[in-house]
Amino acid sequence: MDNITALGGDVYEIDTKMAGYSGITAGYLILGDRPCLVETGTSTSAPVVRDALASLGVGPEDLATVVVTHIHLDHAGGVGDIAKFFPSAQVVVHEKGARHLAEPSRLMASARMVWGDRLDTLFGELSPTEADRIVALGDTGAIDLGNGRTLSSHYSPGHAKHHVGLIDSATGDLYVGDAAGVYLPETGDLRPATPPPDFDLQTALDSIALFRALQPQRLLFSHYGPVDAVGETLERSAEELRVWVDLTRQAHAEGLDLDHAVAMVRDRTKERYRAMADEDETAEQFELLSGAPSNVAGILHWLDRVSP
Repeated sequence: MDNITALGGDVYEIDTKMAGYSGITAGYLILGDRPCLVETGTSTSAPVVRDALASLGVGPEDLATVVVTHIHLDHAGGVGDIAKFFPSAQVVVHEKGARHLAEPSRLMASARMVWGDRLDTLFGELSPTEADRIVALGDTGAIDLGNGRTLSSHYSPGHAKHHVGLIDSATGDLYVGDAAGVYLPETGDLRPATPPPDFDLQTALDSIALFRALQPQRLLFSHYGPVDAVGETLERSAEELRVWVDLTRQAHAEGLDLDHAVAMVRDRTKERYRAMADEDETAEQFELLSGAPSNVAGILHWLDRVSP
């Protein structure tokens, strides 16, 4: 299948074809003794992911674990559907997200407030997962991949309070979710992901520092793909956060409303990203995944909390 890329170490990247696009959201299959899917993609992507797993020899009874870095719908919207397709799999999530997978109505209601009618085409509906199939992680945890191989979970809440990073003991791969930002392989651009309501600058920087301390061999971005230049990329993640926060802080100090703050930040950051210079489909992907309005709104929300 053209949406599967072998990454070595029995790890396969699966393009979930979010909303029909390529290169937006990746799921990853670790094909060991106990096959594990990291990130499901959206609900509408679930059949794509199921078919990819089938083509890799993982049938309905074969998947042992589904784990998500956090419960935002582009990462975990397909959990309920995938759980139905693979009835033997346990679903692993941080404890702060577990209840929303069992009872998604509040999460879906807040997502609909943000996305409106676009919710259905972009994400679809998160179906509930039976509570007894959900394994809730504390601040650290380990997922058994079989044969002595583990996927260790590390709480990293800068992007969302239910976010974890996951490191594979066999490969040194670190699944970064959204805590290191959004990476575009076509251009090499990296941009922060700071949506409301959970963004906190120090927590986000601490999460990146934690990722560095784990000494991964490679970063696997949910958006999108593998990156080998670990130290340099994590340094850039922190730098991008500081740039966006500094600019939004200026806008906040000038009393600009959200629209004007977004326009200012967009204008002053566009030269940092090759994708934005091209104004093509790549720029559209960037805006969809890490839109300036969402990022600036998240930073403003944080500034309102911390400013006297």
